[in-house]
Amino acid sequence: MSIAPDTTVVLGHRFAAELPEIALRWQAEVAPDPRLLVLNEPLAAELGMDPGWLRSSDGVGLLVGTRLPADAEPVAQGYAGHQFGGWVPRLGDGRALLLGELVDAGGQTRDLHLKGSGRTPFARGGDGLAAIGPMLREYLISEAMHALGIPTTRSLSVVATGRVVQRDTPLEGAVLARVASSHLRVGTFQYVGAAGQLEVLRRLADHAISRHYPGAAEADNPYLALLDSVIAAQADLVAQWMLVGFVHGVMNTDNMTISGETIDYGPCAFMDAFDPKTVFSSIDSWGRYAYGNQPSVATWNLARFAEALLGLIAEDQDRAVELATESLQQFAPQYSAAWLAGMRRKLGLGHDVEDGTAVQLTEDLVELLDSERVDYTSFFRRLADGVIAPPFEAWASRWRGLSPDIDAMRRVNPVYIPRNHLVEEALAAATAGDLEPFTRLLVALNSPYDERAGFERYAEPAPEDFGRCFQTFCGT
Repeated sequence: MSIAPDTTVVLGHRFAAELPEIALRWQAEVAPDPRLLVLNEPLAAELGMDPGWLRSSDGVGLLVGTRLPADAEPVAQGYAGHQFGGWVPRLGDGRALLLGELVDAGGQTRDLHLKGSGRTPFARGGDGLAAIGPMLREYLISEAMHALGIPTTRSLSVVATGRVVQRDTPLEGAVLARVASSHLRVGTFQYVGAAGQLEVLRRLADHAISRHYPGAAEADNPYLALLDSVIAAQADLVAQWMLVGFVHGVMNTDNMTISGETIDYGPCAFMDAFDPKTVFSSIDSWGRYAYGNQPSVATWNLARFAEALLGLIAEDQDRAVELATESLQQFAPQYSAAWLAGMRRKLGLGHDVEDGTAVQLTEDLVELLDSERVDYTSFFRRLADGVIAPPFEAWASRWRGLSPDIDAMRRVNPVYIPRNHLVEEALAAATAGDLEPFTRLLVALNSPYDERAGFERYAEPAPEDFGRCFQTFCGT
């Protein structure tokens, strides 16, 4: 690992220092011929990093993890997880590295993390590498989520490595630089909790509280307050996913953050025609992580988080279970409240509309959307424009009687989302060396609520035959 000269980038190593038991010192593999494909200049500036320097050879070296500041301590993080319901006690960063922590312009600590930087001892037989297509996919969709206002990890860059990655066919390798409030997961707590390391678990919980929920430290029971905080954050996050038709695709416990940010954009996609059974992932043949199952899966994952925390919540196991259960029972009403509030905004309903009326109107709409299989995203924009299909006329008459705020609807219902046919088109072109379709799609997605001339095709649903056969893959 060489040192990058003439840079003011400072990478802290708080996670590595406070939790050495789950922080394995490691370094990225050398990239034979690194080539910067895309750089998020606004995010770089937010992090106090000079975009011009990041485009230099030293900057690109930082972005692939081979030229770091002298005091950097890159680590592979250990975590466990339930994958599609099956317990895996040792997962961890098999192809990823936490380079360290940055302090952004707002004074917030942010992780700088690599994906596709080579094998680590957590790799479990994998090569630790990534290909251009999946890394550009994460960049595109995570930045679209950010533009939609949904909590998410961010993408700083994608660098082609010049290394061949062997999958079904040989592919060009790439490294994604990812930014997050932290990479602490439910699986991180499971990893420590399953080992019976109560003192390490306490330090991990204190670290999470300090980074994400400092107010919990003042509670009578800080660790129960941590559980409550994560439940509330996830209830709000999953409601936001549901409101825009986002399907995560792989809601394993190692893919649920403590911060409440969306993480790991593998077999994810946005729903076109409304259908609660929508599944895109090629490996989810039984629909565990279907669109309509996401709230219940989140509850299940949070129960696993609660189990990991029991030893901290109370010394008496029965009392700990009782307290954790009471907390978990709050997810459903919190999620429902967040969902209803979001649907009220999408439908332009004012405060004068009673909740009971809003609930009935929303439930009836969902039934219609399901039976008619209309395009979910464009329905709300067309509704604001007064374009209403015949099956919805009776419902729309009731809706119009509530005097909806049309301008408010346009501010919260996107015109542009990462439609699957456009994403696949952009990634296919980029993999072949043409980044123009990717760049233009990104421009559309960066301002999702503003309808613009020349971007009409980005608002159109997929061709009917495309949706019937579309699948996503985990990208490993």
